[in-house]
Amino acid sequence: MATYTPEPGAPHILLIEDDPAIGESLVDALQANGFRATWHTTGSSGLAYARAANPHLILLDVRLPDGSGLDVCRQMRQAGLRQPIIILTAQREEIDKVLGLEMGADDYVTKPFGLRELLSRIRAQLRRVYGEFAPAAADADLLRVGDLTLDLDRREARRDETILNLTPTEFKLLVFLARHPGQALSRGQILAAVWGYDADVDSERTVNVHISRLRDKVERDPSRPSLILTVPGIGYRLVAR
Repeated sequence: MATYTPEPGAPHILLIEDDPAIGESLVDALQANGFRATWHTTGSSGLAYARAANPHLILLDVRLPDGSGLDVCRQMRQAGLRQPIIILTAQREEIDKVLGLEMGADDYVTKPFGLRELLSRIRAQLRRVYGEFAPAAADADLLRVGDLTLDLDRREARRDETILNLTPTEFKLLVFLARHPGQALSRGQILAAVWGYDADVDSERTVNVHISRLRDKVERDPSRPSLILTVPGIGYRLVAR
């Protein structure tokens, strides 16, 4: 484990990666680009640190010496950790990517990856969660979505008095849909607004997985969605009520 602090207040990135060459190079690169970086080499120590220190973002390798990073991701979400998680995987199979998203990850990068791409993904997630949630002056602090209330100030979705356990990505996705009620939104539009990058085949599948996860949490009957509807050949729309 190694910790570096470039300057006070820098975004804190937790890296969970067992490969020393990758870990050391990523820590150096993150430090050089203005981040604070903490590096753990096992899932158990990384999970314990994340719960104690609450970093701004987590980079999580799939293959760890004490188990699967996908299980660690699931455990983090079950523990109430809601910061963005980016999965690092050497596997190109679609199943690994989908599983990571289903376990609660916000994004993934396939090894070998370019540093510029990774930094772009990190910054997009940090902007999305910490820099772009505050509503504009003309916006209301609350949005109504069916029987749900979205509190933009607290970044919470509630049904009656129950707070729904949405990840930052799921909340941002629901807010984007709620701000365009009744409008058919393409997967490309959703990607640009929620993730901050252009669409390709893999990233459009990311939208599908997150929509499925969001339906599981907000629909009364996820098998028969009545709130978030599929628009064939286009994408999705939120029912205007």
